[in-house]
Amino acid sequence: MSFITSAHATAAQVPLTTSQMLGQKLMLDFRYYCGESKRPSGDCRAAMTTLPPELSELISKYDIGGAILFAENVQNTAQIVSLTNALQSAAQQSKSQLPLFIAIDQEGGRVARINREQATSFTGNMSIGATYPKQGDTYATKVASAIGKELNSLGINVNFAPTVDVNSNPNNPVINVRSFSENPKVVAKLGLAQVKAFEAAGVLSALKHFPGHGDTHVDSHTGLPRVDHDRDKINQQDLLPFAEIIKASPPGMIMTAHIQYPALDNSKVVNSQGESMIRPATMSYQIMTQLLRHELGYQGVTVTDALDMAGISDFFNPVDATIETFNAGVDIALMPIAIRNRADIKRFEQYMAQLAEALDTNKLNQEQLSSSMARIAKLKTKLPKSSASLAIANSTLGNPSHRRLEAELALAAITEVKNDGVLPLRDNAQVVHLIMPDRQKCFALEQALQTYSKNSLTLSCTSLQAYDPNIAHDAIKQADVIIAAHASPPQSAVEIGGMDDVKKLREHGVARNVQPEALKALLQYGQKLGKKQLFISLRAPYEISTFGPLSNAVLASYAYNVDVNHDKKVAGPAYTALAKVILGIANAEGSLPVTVNH
Repeated sequence: MSFITSAHATAAQVPLTTSQMLGQKLMLDFRYYCGESKRPSGDCRAAMTTLPPELSELISKYDIGGAILFAENVQNTAQIVSLTNALQSAAQQSKSQLPLFIAIDQEGGRVARINREQATSFTGNMSIGATYPKQGDTYATKVASAIGKELNSLGINVNFAPTVDVNSNPNNPVINVRSFSENPKVVAKLGLAQVKAFEAAGVLSALKHFPGHGDTHVDSHTGLPRVDHDRDKINQQDLLPFAEIIKASPPGMIMTAHIQYPALDNSKVVNSQGESMIRPATMSYQIMTQLLRHELGYQGVTVTDALDMAGISDFFNPVDATIETFNAGVDIALMPIAIRNRADIKRFEQYMAQLAEALDTNKLNQEQLSSSMARIAKLKTKLPKSSASLAIANSTLGNPSHRRLEAELALAAITEVKNDGVLPLRDNAQVVHLIMPDRQKCFALEQALQTYSKNSLTLSCTSLQAYDPNIAHDAIKQADVIIAAHASPPQSAVEIGGMDDVKKLREHGVARNVQPEALKALLQYGQKLGKKQLFISLRAPYEISTFGPLSNAVLASYAYNVDVNHDKKVAGPAYTALAKVILGIANAEGSLPVTVNH
């Protein structure tokens, strides 16, 4: 049996067995937990907010190396601090006593798991990219520093960020505004600034998604994308941010992409159904070891994207997926098997037994296991040694300086793409009709306009989720100005939360599918009546090519998130920023980070 000495070893220098090493190479999610429930685990929707004894015991018994938290796990400051301390306490009861990696997806913007009312979520990477021509990496650094301080105060020590995918595909359903830019060098500079800032704040960063998820039109949550770039284009576009950041300041972690890259590895793997297929990058030794470690020189820890995503789980069972991943040289398997009730704990025990058997029969590479464990142990020496403090967390989360920074970024990012005499609104534009994706966004922009307008505005709104065309037409007839907004593409699984919500995503998508055509028809109606019309792109600005020609003015905000405060009022930094630009209180200083035909 192989052994390795723990980097946080006790005075006795306790060695790790191979089974303990396997546990250290797993990062589990406990998003939902239903205890003794006999219902299928896939039906469990009870949020795990306090650590049950049986899950604490599982972490200790199997020397589990990490846990990932979702929105359901992080409901308020006191609860989060209590949960992360409980998770670390369970790890301390293991034989290795190695601390847990406690991870979260807190990218900012579209992907932010912690309640926006409490944590500072910012307006996301593409809004940062929009500030780059005038501000350089200033906002990338300040935003990552703020997010890092907030996570650190909660006891969360890994952030699966920054996303350094180069969004070169307008139809990318999963990255789009999560990317800084379509320019690889800009992505590299802003990603590097964030890596440095996160880690200076005491939180390990994880570049994602290697070797690049920017030029795909398939979401790897729901399918297996394939990128057919040649090697030159891969080097100049997809790999460039990773290569430059690794050279300048290697991050604690790099996350894999569940994507086929034939130019990097066209070898085949037999999946769990007995079919031969091109290896996804997550399972490719050529990509994850030869390319990443030998060619690019990265010696840190690698982690898979979630193994329950369809890009993997449609083709591989949990054991086969884990074996292929580990043999590719990836250090940590993220979410390889769901644990939702006590029956799942039994399944997990069988899973661990099968991995141990794979080691005994040489299906799993022993040398890879030892090398991987050494990297994990070394990285864990960088984790904070003290428990999270509620007092510190209360003073850090969403503090006034972070909120001011959030508002500054939102405003600095607003981009004026076109303006034919509509902006700012004049004194003769008193009757304004809004056309918004939903009622909540109506309220957010209405409230912001009313708050900052020096004149009395008469506002009405059509929600694209449900409206009467006749009433909408009457409102357009009466209006001096039409302000229409749209958010494209629809929500992806990663933004809603993960694979447990794909069913919700599909239900949500039915209503969203008709919105672009409905908005187009309403703008055409307003144009026919000669109305002054402003279009606002609330997410990926590529949609401007569709709606811009129907409008006299166009703004891009790259963000649309709405916060609900204690008084049940809706607001959001992007809407405040938009209102200030629309009313002429502030100028639009941002620049488009991607190419848009308008």
